[in-house]
Amino acid sequence: MNVDPRAELTKLFSAGVAAVQGEAAVATALPRSEAARFTAVLALGKAAASMYLGALPGLPAGHRALIATKHGHAADERLAGLPAEIMESSHPIPDADSLAAGRRCLEFVRECTADTELLVLVSGGASALVEDLVDDIDLAELRRTTDELVAGGADIATINAKRKSLSRVKGGRLLAEFRGKSIRALAISDVEGDDIGIISSGIGACANPEIPYEGEIIASNAVAREAVALLAAKIGLRVIRNEETLYCDVAEAADHIVAVCVDGPAGIYIFGGEPTVQLPPSPGEGGRNQALALLVAKRIAGRDDLTCLVAGTDGTDGPTEAAGAIVDGKSFNRKPGADAALAAADAGRFLRETGDRLVTGPTGTNVMDLAIVLKLSPNP
Repeated sequence: MNVDPRAELTKLFSAGVAAVQGEAAVATALPRSEAARFTAVLALGKAAASMYLGALPGLPAGHRALIATKHGHAADERLAGLPAEIMESSHPIPDADSLAAGRRCLEFVRECTADTELLVLVSGGASALVEDLVDDIDLAELRRTTDELVAGGADIATINAKRKSLSRVKGGRLLAEFRGKSIRALAISDVEGDDIGIISSGIGACANPEIPYEGEIIASNAVAREAVALLAAKIGLRVIRNEETLYCDVAEAADHIVAVCVDGPAGIYIFGGEPTVQLPPSPGEGGRNQALALLVAKRIAGRDDLTCLVAGTDGTDGPTEAAGAIVDGKSFNRKPGADAALAAADAGRFLRETGDRLVTGPTGTNVMDLAIVLKLSPNP
């Protein structure tokens, strides 16, 4: 069949993201009749604003709400005039606004009265966006620790474990301050294993077993990948692989993706997870998805049968405006300097200059990353 590989991959990625978008996921998981009992709503993470909008139609008049999210992720005009306090802060490295958000979240929870039923909406990113530090740690030390872990290629479980030890709000401590009637937490997972005690360093968990608490995962990488597979089949593309295996260094991930696709038949290959990347001193532009995309491009250089999309489902890859990139057999040699860009952690600049970046803007969700490969049949 005649297809435009880049257009098809973009459609497939969009379908995966739509299936786990915060507003839709919450609306599906929380019927209006049930939402009506929640008089307080705490929404945390990159998808916080979208998740709140999903609950909004059923919430009672006069409810209290606090949204803590990333700068630029609460731009939806529907939020104007609503009874929601919005705080924005920095990700992936926390800033002073992160500390202000952490203090306000603690106040919000402590302000809940004895008859309050609290709805907590959690998505990835809140580890950096919401923080209140233990007494002997300051922001400079927190930023230094986070920087070292990220630059050293630590996985999210390792990073979050360290964050918990420094925090008054992580590891279930925030909700342990609740003295109301009950808590229901709905979470979009951005961690391997979909454990609400790990998502955003456990900020949506509850460390007090005496508090009536219910936690539920409402969207995950598996849901996004299944949506990609369903659309691929619907438009006549054979799905060859669908796996959540990208929990390794980006170079190892690139080797795996290319080996599987080169050896396999024509069709769609879907990979999910969150690889790691080690950064040199003074890294350039980009994030793990753009690095992985350029490494894949290097391994498929000269081929005309493989096109690969690699992107973060939240719409941002590292401290850049891009979600990731779409590369093919021409991308790596489209201009000189690809190897130097990889060595300098500057894949984002290279891909921006070659026109291979994928820019989506904030998506209203965060279920880690997707890599989707389209392999075409050889020309007769």
